[in-house]
This record gives sequence, structure tokens and C-alpha cells, in this order.
Amino acid sequence: MVSTATQDRGRIEGLDGVRALAIVAVLIFHLRPLSLPGGYLGVDVFFVVSGFLITTLLVRELRANRELDLTAFWTRRARRLLPALATVVAASVALAFFAGDDLLVNIGRQVVGALTFSNNWLEISAGSSYFNATSPQLFVNFWSLAVEEQFYLLWPLLFVLIMATTRTGRQRVGVVLGLAAASALLMALLYTPGEDATRVYYGTDTHAFGLMIGAALALSAAGESWNLLAQTWYRRARVLLALGALGGLVALMLVLDPTQPMAYRGGILAASLLTALVLGALPGPTNLLHLIFRLRPVAWIGERSYGIYLWHWPVILLIAAFAPPTAPDSVASWVQRGAALVLTLAVSAASYRWIEMPVRRDGFRATGRRVLAALTAPGGLTPPRVAFLSTTAVLALFAVAVATAPDRSQVQIAMDEASGVVEASGGESGSVAGSTESPQTGSGETDGESSETDGGQTVDGAAEGPGAQISGFGDSMMYVAAPGLSATFPGMSIDAESNRQWPAVAETVAAALDEGTVRDVVVIAAGTNAGVREPEIVRETLDLLGPDREVVLVNIYGSSFWVEESNENLAEIAADYPNVVIADWHQAALDHPEDLQPDRIHPDMEGMYLYADIVQAALEELGVG
Repeated sequence: MVSTATQDRGRIEGLDGVRALAIVAVLIFHLRPLSLPGGYLGVDVFFVVSGFLITTLLVRELRANRELDLTAFWTRRARRLLPALATVVAASVALAFFAGDDLLVNIGRQVVGALTFSNNWLEISAGSSYFNATSPQLFVNFWSLAVEEQFYLLWPLLFVLIMATTRTGRQRVGVVLGLAAASALLMALLYTPGEDATRVYYGTDTHAFGLMIGAALALSAAGESWNLLAQTWYRRARVLLALGALGGLVALMLVLDPTQPMAYRGGILAASLLTALVLGALPGPTNLLHLIFRLRPVAWIGERSYGIYLWHWPVILLIAAFAPPTAPDSVASWVQRGAALVLTLAVSAASYRWIEMPVRRDGFRATGRRVLAALTAPGGLTPPRVAFLSTTAVLALFAVAVATAPDRSQVQIAMDEASGVVEASGGESGSVAGSTESPQTGSGETDGESSETDGGQTVDGAAEGPGAQISGFGDSMMYVAAPGLSATFPGMSIDAESNRQWPAVAETVAAALDEGTVRDVVVIAAGTNAGVREPEIVRETLDLLGPDREVVLVNIYGSSFWVEESNENLAEIAADYPNVVIADWHQAALDHPEDLQPDRIHPDMEGMYLYADIVQAALEELGVG
């Protein structure tokens, strides 16, 4: 019987259980965000585990050999990570070739980022958004692998430097905690509420603190003159501390979604520190946590967590692409989720057994020699030859898919077409690209002449048609639906911009009021990418518009965790203003998921007219039109 959690091999028992917690959180977050809004914190659990494990291995090697063989270290990392990663990339791209163009948008950049572990910086430099994707990125989850691999490359060098320039364990822990604090502070300082947070979320510099916290814990546990984990008070309290931390971590996952400023100003850091408290209870004698984490299903998931993480997101997207459109939380959508989960576990288990473990155990060369021997052995169509032919076909499809991949998604194409249609219509929406300049007249006049309406609002005097009294302000939903709105309400002024959130809408409306270009009827559609989380901003905007204007608020649709709360907020606000009604796009999209783009959010050609219909119904409710 093993009486301690640290086996003879040096393996820390319980780490797989922590990994299982992390991957389950990520799976729930990606399958149904509303069920676990903070499930993305599972990635930060992985970061702390990786920092702790890698530093523990470095300390042990340094003590045993008095030096580090960095080439051997990096080779072991490559054997651990590359086989599964290359398999996922090749197979996913090959399957995406049959699924539709949107999954292959900019796939060349994604493949380069995945295979060179630079995904995070390539996507940052390309202006991509983790939170506002007009096309679903097949390897969006690989950003965290890039951060970890950059850590694996740089940390051993920095570790050697720290060990050489410090004399005590306290000093070493202090230096590493200082690096963690600097990273967390940088995240907090660079984050701007209301703006896209991709830069601070993806950045290695701003998101390395979890790795550093794990490293600091490992250095503390390895200290000879000072070992935190060996302190009497800590040994007595560590299990209770760990259980409390585990509860706190789950609580954060239940409430801290990635659109909240608190996530970047202490929330993710708190999750990392709580993870460290959980890990602190693992080295040493067996305790309650070990009994939980060594349960066979938990350990099984944890052992395969790397493959599960790699496979799950491409599998989710591929199943959604091949399956008919479904509404969120419909029976069909739950069937899709179940299929994605089962398939993810199946391919991860197969990859672990037949791809990952052989290379980890025997290395690249020995595995290659064994494969070559199997292929050249006498016999017919043996399983190795079938596997070889299948791999060749996959690689051929992979090459064709990358070579022929589009660079624009269906939503981006629709936005281009919407801009052209609106400008060509001669309506009042020359600002569809997002400017707040006064709209041009239908006759092309730009002298800014205006006339007073009976209600006292100043509008463009040359506007004509049913939409002449309507101003629209919105995000990419209104942008894409502009052709339908323009056809239904000729002369409608449309000011729309991709990823515009409610604070920006409020500023745009205020500027338009100052310019005197807001009309008697106002349609506002915003919050698709971040929700309506600050009702006071909506109320302030409505107060600025005043009681004499009729206002339509278009609610939002999607599977994001903020949709339900946002629509409830909009409904409550509208109930307090007699001149405000809701255009129920959410229900319309639920009833007609076939009228959406491949991203399952924006309307397609039919959907843009459906969008206009629900606006028209809201206007009729107001007695307009």
C-alpha cells in the first residue's frame, strides 16, 4: 500500500484530478456557456498545474545531476505535445474541407500559429477577437497552448538564471512571485472596460501569472532552508485550505464570466491562487483530496486532458457545421452537445493510446522505425498500411484545404454587401461603416440643411420614404440586416459598426443628438458580443432621447451566457418607458434558426428580412408606420 502521494517515480498523485477539474470546466463552458460562465478559468488551472509540474521537474533534475540538460527537457516536451497536436490539426482541417468555408477562413494563419506555438501573438497581430468572432476559428483554443509552450521554452533559461543569482528559497520564491505580480498588474492596467479584451487575455506577458504562481509553489515546496509546505501550521491546515480553495474556485467558475472587468482585475488571479492552494495539499501523505482525485473516472479524464482539450473545440465546430441549424437548448442542440462530448472522449482516448503514448514512451525515432517495419513487413492490407493510406489521404485533403481556404467569412461578406446596398440605395445611412457623421441626402446633397420636425428633433430635410423618420444605431446585427431594413424602411438612417457595445452606442447617440441628426423614431440594436450588463447606460441613452421620440430596442440572440440576462434587462427597461418597445429578435431567431449565418448568430439573406419584420412589428406596436 502506498502511504504517501508521491510515488517512487516522482509522480505527484492528484495532479490528474486537478487536470480533470480544469478540462471539465472548459468543456462545460464551450458546450453551454450559460451553465458555467466562468468555465474558462479551467485554462488558468492548467497554467498553475503546468508551472508547478515543470518547475518541480527542473528542481529534481538540478538536484540529481547538478545541471540541467535543456535539450533533453525540450525534447521531452516535444514528445509529449507534438504528436497529438499535429494529428488534431491535420484531421480537423481535412474534415473542415467538407464542412463549409467559414471553418477554413484564415486557416493558414491558424495552422502556422498552432504548429509554431505562436497562435496567441499571431491572432493579436491580426486583430482577431476571442470574444467577437464573425467566423468560428477552428483552433481558437490553441492560444493557451501557445502561452504554455512559450513558457516551456523560456522558463528553464530564466530558472537557471534565478537559481544562479539567488541564495535562498525565500529569495527565489520572492523573485517568481514578483514576476507573477507584474504580469497580473499588466493585465489589470491594459484592460479597458467596454473594449475588446483579447490582447490582455491572449498575451503571454499579461497571462503568465498562473504559470509563475505554480512555479513559485514548486520552489517553495522544494526549499531546504525554508519550505512552506513543511511548516507545521500549514501541514495541519492544508487539507481544509485546499477544500475551501476548491469550493472558492468552483464558485468563481459559476459567477465570473469573461466579460466582467473583475475577471481581469483580480478574478483570474484569484482563481490561480486558489488553484495553488489546492495543489499545495497534494505532495506528502495521502489525504481526502487524493481519495477524490484518484477515483478512476477522474484520473482517466485527467490523464487524457491534453488530448481532450485539443480535440473538443474542433469537434464542437465540426458537428455544428455538419448538423442542421438548431436553436439553443432545443432537443436537437442537446443531441449535438452529447455527440460532441462522446466523440471528443473517443478520439482523445484513441489518440492517447495509439499516438501519444507510443511516442512518449519510445521517442520519435524508435516509433518511426517500428512504423516503417510494420509497413514493409510481408502481408496484404494490414492495419498499419490502412493507417498509412488514411494518413496520406488526410494530409492531401489538409494541403488542399489550406491552399483553397477563403480569407473572409460569410458574415464579413454579408457586411461588405450590406454596406454597398445601403450606400447604393440613396438612403440616409452613409454611416453604416460606423461613423457618426450626418447622413447624406438621397439626392447626394451634403450641405447639412435640415428642418425642424413637429416634435422639435432636427433631421435631414431631404429624407423620403417610410424610413425618413427612423434613425438606427447598432452593432454588426444591424449592419448585416441593413439591406432588409433599407428595403422595408426606405430612407432609414443606419449607423452601425461591428462589435459596438452599449457604452459606444450611448456615445454615438449623444453625438448625433448634438449634431441634430436623430429622428422621431429610433431603433437601437446592440449587445450581441458583450450583452447588456449595465442597464443604467441604456436608461441614460433613453433619457437623452427624451419622451417625445418612439424607441425600439432590439433584443439579442445566441448561446452566450449573457443573452438571457441581457434580454431580461432590456424588457425591464422597456416596461419603465411608455415610448419604448422591444423588437423580439431572440424569439424570431429561435423559431427560424435556418435563417442565420453559419456563425448561428447573424441573419442570412432571408434572416435580414425577418429582422426587418420584427422591427416593423415593434413600430406597429408603437403606432408608427
